[in-house]
Amino acid sequence: MSRQRSNQITGKFPAVRCAIYTRKSSEEGLEQEFNSLDAQRESGEAYIRSQVGEGWTGLADRYDDGGFTGGNMDRPALKRLMADIEAGKIDCVVVYKVDRLSRSLLDFARMMEAFERHKVSFVSVTQQFNTASSMGRLVLNVLLSFVQFEREIISERTRDKIAATRRKGKWAGGHPILGYDVDPRGFRLVVNEEEATRVRDIFGMYVEHQSLIATVKAIDSREWLNKQWTTRKGKARGGRAFDKNSLFKMLTNVAYLGKVRYKSEIHDGEHRGIVDPAVWQRVQQLLARNGRTGGAAVRNKYGALLKGLLRCVPCGCSMGHTYSTKNGNIQYRYYVCLRAQKRGWHTCPSKSIPAAEIEQLVVEQIRAIGRDPALLAATLKHSRKQAKEAIAALETERATLERELKRHYREVRTLATEAGASNGIGAARLGELNEKIRAGEQSMTTLRERAVALSRQIVDEREVADALTAFDPVWETLTPKEQARVVRLLVQQVDYDGSTGTVSLTFHPDGMKTLAAEVEKEVAV
Repeated sequence: MSRQRSNQITGKFPAVRCAIYTRKSSEEGLEQEFNSLDAQRESGEAYIRSQVGEGWTGLADRYDDGGFTGGNMDRPALKRLMADIEAGKIDCVVVYKVDRLSRSLLDFARMMEAFERHKVSFVSVTQQFNTASSMGRLVLNVLLSFVQFEREIISERTRDKIAATRRKGKWAGGHPILGYDVDPRGFRLVVNEEEATRVRDIFGMYVEHQSLIATVKAIDSREWLNKQWTTRKGKARGGRAFDKNSLFKMLTNVAYLGKVRYKSEIHDGEHRGIVDPAVWQRVQQLLARNGRTGGAAVRNKYGALLKGLLRCVPCGCSMGHTYSTKNGNIQYRYYVCLRAQKRGWHTCPSKSIPAAEIEQLVVEQIRAIGRDPALLAATLKHSRKQAKEAIAALETERATLERELKRHYREVRTLATEAGASNGIGAARLGELNEKIRAGEQSMTTLRERAVALSRQIVDEREVADALTAFDPVWETLTPKEQARVVRLLVQQVDYDGSTGTVSLTFHPDGMKTLAAEVEKEVAV
């Protein structure tokens, strides 16, 4: 006799395991002995007790998300809830209102799909509907559409409130700035006299030096830092050293004039200005004259040969391509250490190097490989070593993955032979293991293909010598774009050490093979 038929005869219903999910968007009030989450849970427990005759029973596990928005699914308790549903531990989810579970129609639809897949029903205590019928699902989706609409309306109201606040000259929140503190009695800025003096001195320094980098250097000599403050939770924030970007933002902040900015609008603020308007105007004129990049890298428009390849060894950072002009038409190109750009040239021994000089040096080193048998042999030896190390790393990864797959296979065989595999937990574990095995086998295939590809890229001296010898006489006839492609094909990284004046190249393990194949194809044509 089936379980359902037996239940009909005895008048009993199968047990329905109910999980109560609660959520509150803000953390305000959660420290109270009886808070909103407790109230929601109490309502859910009362509803479950009213359904005891139907076999409903509440689970002891609590799924409470305090201080999390309903606009997304990035919530710890919700993730635990969905994991327990996947594991077959829950038959019904009970919430106080639909918007406690989600305020996003798309996220809600995904959850409902998961609920239906695992035969889990959904109940809202204050909004009666039945998801088992098509009409119930329609009512639920309509209701959730209004929930999402309400969330979007709240966002629009918040943006409108910020705009109205700024237009009235009020501070609308955000990080405090040097020279001001936030009044704990309300959202307004109050002058910090000690910091205000420092701000005025910094504006004066820029007027004196007329250079962002020189001003940063002067600020560093006094060991001054950016604004440091403590959050409401007691965490320290800010207090970083100035660089070109942060100084530019400070010098262009209209708050120091006693004004507030909203998008492109400037309005008189409630707070008092701490910088003289004449000094402010002078600083803006100097910034306009000297350029407004604020330290951002200049976009390369000249097909720099080593763009993205050149690194400063002492600083461990990239060297960007830039240029300057003289007499309006003479152009000078450079590669500049990005750390030196931000923190000043005194921080970097490399500083900058003429672009044409180092590009020619790199090209000569590439050409020399085909001319010098000893250099060619050393380069190929290093290239082969790189390829073999990469293959060895892939083999190690493959062996580790193979051990994991064997362990999964053993567990699958064990579950398949046990009676427990027929229950929900065993079936769920089997499904999980099968998914891991499938992903592992795909990874094994990818690793084998990568290892084979690397082994095929190992070349001999004759191939490389022929390739470089063929390219050497026509190098000057190539376009800048073609030259840059050839260099990127061969070179993985160029290291420049300004303290010793040395340049070293790291070649792509597979670049020479590709280049040799292209040359052979060109010669055949």
